[in-house]
Amino acid sequence: MKRTVSLLAATTLTVAAQSPGPVFNRAPLADKPYTELPLGSIRPEGWLRDELERMAAGMSGHLDEWYPEVCGERNAWLGGDGDTWERGPYWIDGLYPLARLLENDTLLEKTKPWIEWTLANQRDNGQIGPYETRDEDRTRPAPQGAQVHKPDDWWPRMVMLKILQQHYMATGDERVIDCLTRYFRYQLKELPQRPLHDPNNPDSGSWWAAQRGGDNLMVVLWLYNITGDKFLLELGDLIHQQTVPVSDWFSPGPQNHVQVRADQNRPALHCVNLAQMMKTPTIRWQQDRAQRHLDATENAFADIRTFHGQPHGLYGGDEGMHGDAPDRGSELCSAVEMMFSLEKMFEITGNPAHGDRLERIAFNALPTQCSDDHHTRQYFQQTNQVLIDLGDRDFLNDGGDRNVFGLLQGYPCCTCNLHQGWPKFAQHLWMASKDEGLAAVAYAPSTVTAEVAGDRTVTLSQTGDYPFRETVVISVKTDGPVTFPLHLRVPAWAPRAELAINGEDDGTPEPGTMHRLEREWKDGDEIRLRLRMPLRTSRWFANSRAIERGPLVYAMAVKGEPRRIAGDRPGGVAPTGPGRGHLEVHPAAAWNYGLPAEVVEHPGKHIKVSFSDEVPNNPWTPEDAPVRMTTRGIRLPYWTMNRHSAALPPHSPAVTPEDAEEEEITLIPYGATTLRITSFPWLGRHRH
Repeated sequence: MKRTVSLLAATTLTVAAQSPGPVFNRAPLADKPYTELPLGSIRPEGWLRDELERMAAGMSGHLDEWYPEVCGERNAWLGGDGDTWERGPYWIDGLYPLARLLENDTLLEKTKPWIEWTLANQRDNGQIGPYETRDEDRTRPAPQGAQVHKPDDWWPRMVMLKILQQHYMATGDERVIDCLTRYFRYQLKELPQRPLHDPNNPDSGSWWAAQRGGDNLMVVLWLYNITGDKFLLELGDLIHQQTVPVSDWFSPGPQNHVQVRADQNRPALHCVNLAQMMKTPTIRWQQDRAQRHLDATENAFADIRTFHGQPHGLYGGDEGMHGDAPDRGSELCSAVEMMFSLEKMFEITGNPAHGDRLERIAFNALPTQCSDDHHTRQYFQQTNQVLIDLGDRDFLNDGGDRNVFGLLQGYPCCTCNLHQGWPKFAQHLWMASKDEGLAAVAYAPSTVTAEVAGDRTVTLSQTGDYPFRETVVISVKTDGPVTFPLHLRVPAWAPRAELAINGEDDGTPEPGTMHRLEREWKDGDEIRLRLRMPLRTSRWFANSRAIERGPLVYAMAVKGEPRRIAGDRPGGVAPTGPGRGHLEVHPAAAWNYGLPAEVVEHPGKHIKVSFSDEVPNNPWTPEDAPVRMTTRGIRLPYWTMNRHSAALPPHSPAVTPEDAEEEEITLIPYGATTLRITSFPWLGRHRH
């Protein structure tokens, strides 16, 4: 049996000279209002490009060098005798769009062997991916840190399906269509006797595959839109039947799984599985159009907010779902997977709330969880995070190293999976609309070039200092007048938004809508959208409050003392690189502040907002944060530490200490903090 292909010859990723156009749903699938543009249509600019460049210079661009035993040539997805699991494909799932967005040939060359080996080594029966490697066939012991069990598991292949889909959307490589068609025919034949998961069938897939079946279904329906092959709809029904009943789990009633916490008798949802399965009902809705799927998803969002919600847009989920206390952990994989789910959900439904949710995670949870040089990351972040060190915390899965910055601390899944966060966010800033126009899904500096009105090419450039300031500026470049619709997302938090075209007022778009502009556009036209950002507070654990403005949550940045801690080289990590030891950050200033009641009740009167002259290349640092707020706080000596974390905040209104004095405190965007207090207790009128 032929099992390998020369990687030196695997340099044919530019088989097609042109990427395909946007792919909308074909009958009998439900119409969708928007769809992803071909990969490469969008060019990140400004601070977003800087973020991607730092990723390329850090883990994203060098994981094969820094973590070679898992992401190097021994990986079974390259024909080697190493890791057969998700980690290698996870890396490529983010590295591939990063390379395309940056037009970085060096990074693109790193992705080629993974795609080429998969395409060249498809079995006659249609199966793709790693072969089983017997121990006696190994030239040396299995790589440390590798997972080499169940090489035919369905789950890791779901990640490769996304990679192949992206490759097609960038190049139009028809080999992808042939490969996926053959693989899905294999699945249709194989799944009845070897399902996604059957605990009584050792040859079946895995618990992970059944929980994450929506990822598989997503690509099946996408391929149907390309080819129209009816068997794909039959396969879609089969995958839905074998995937856990997500819509049932999300619906009100005793079967609701979202409400369950890790310390209850029924097993809690796994935090990353939840992030991935959020899109499953919406994906299925395309096929059966049952409103219950969309209703269940909105019910799940409401339940997550009530039972597990955190101000940064995610939830207390340190492996299992674990409640809303601000000392709970939030896993990095949850952030990037939830972002991708929201991107796909918006595409299918056009619901602007998904865009609001997407920005909240992207601009708060995501930037704080990786170091600025992208050499290290945190496995779990905390809403109230006042110490980063080795030590036991009240996490469900607590190995003592879960919140330090390192290459592999916690589990390596996040090291390999974090790379899709920013690139896929950039790729989904703009979408094609079904009415032959364009839609602004989220706002960040970027340029999109796409076809509208049938066959006319236009370029739209987005500037302005959003999300730090209120105004988004979009300029139009065309080779002549062209009429097409432009859809602008107006966030639900933006009252009295203002729209002007070429300096002339064009109305007040409604909050929480996709505002549609259809007119004849000319070269040089300029759209200015002002999204007012009034200061507001939101309520969280123990009646605490978070300060918000626009899509950003603000936190008190606690001055920290970084400490580089030496350590042994973990298994699978290269002798050189950032894999040894970890980074701790210890508080060097007081953190236990509450807010006076009047600040919480009237934030606009008692919080002063100031701006830097311009947004720097990296706005996600305490030193360079382009927005700062000053207000008054009061030290609470009785609020202390517990198990290496800020203890749970006292229930508000909290007791004001005797002889309490108000002090000035400074807040900056949550995403720019490392040590912080975000969920503030607030003080009543009574004292000890």
